[in-house]
Amino acid sequence: MTKTEKVEFTIQKLKELYPTIPVPLDHKDPYTLLIAVLMSAQSTDVRVNQITPLLFQKADNPYDMVKMTVEEIRDIIKPVGLSPMKAKGIHGLSKMLIEKYDGLVPQELELLEEFPAVGHKTASVVVSQAFGIPAFPVDTHIHRLMYRWGFTNGKNVVQTEKDAKRLFPKEIWNDLHLQIIWYGREYSPARGWDLEKDVITRTIGRKSVIDEYYKTKKSR
Repeated sequence: MTKTEKVEFTIQKLKELYPTIPVPLDHKDPYTLLIAVLMSAQSTDVRVNQITPLLFQKADNPYDMVKMTVEEIRDIIKPVGLSPMKAKGIHGLSKMLIEKYDGLVPQELELLEEFPAVGHKTASVVVSQAFGIPAFPVDTHIHRLMYRWGFTNGKNVVQTEKDAKRLFPKEIWNDLHLQIIWYGREYSPARGWDLEKDVITRTIGRKSVIDEYYKTKKSR
C-alpha cells in the first residue's frame, strides 16, 4: 500500500467504527470544556468526569470561580492529580477571562495559549471541540498510533501534529483526532495490546512495530 492508500484506509476504517463520535469530557460550554481539558492532564477522562460536576456545582463560570480560593478549588479537584498547579491555573485563567475577555473564552489558539496552565494541546482541544475550528490536538494515544501506523517518526508530539496535519484533510481533523483516541483506547492500547483485534495496525502498521509485537509475544 502507498502512504496515500494507508491514509485512506485509516480514514474509512475509523468512519466505519465511529460514525458518531462521543466527546470524551463532559461539558456544557467553552468555559467548562476549558476547565475539564486543563484538569485532564496526566489524568483519565473518567476521573475528570467524576470530579467536574462537583466543581461546576459551585462554579461553572469564571465569575463564580474567582469567588473561590485556590485552596477551595484544590480541595475539590485533588483526586485528578497535580491539583496545586491545576487549581492555581483554573483560578488564574478565570480571573484573566474576566479582566481581558468579559468572561468569554476566546476562539483563537494563540490567545488561549496565553492563559495560565493552558498549553498548545489544551488550546487545540478547546478550539476544535467548543468552536469547531480545525485543529489536531495530539495526546498519548494519537502519538502512539501515528507511530504504529508509520505516519510519523514518533520523535515528539510537535512532529506528530505536523505530520498528522500534512497527511489528513483539514476538514476531518476535528472528527479524526477523536476517532483515533477512541480507537487507541479500544483496539490499540499501550498495555495489554492484542494485534489480532487491531485491524488498522495489522493492515498498515510499521513493520518494525509488528515484528517487535510478535517477538515479545514469543518470548513470553
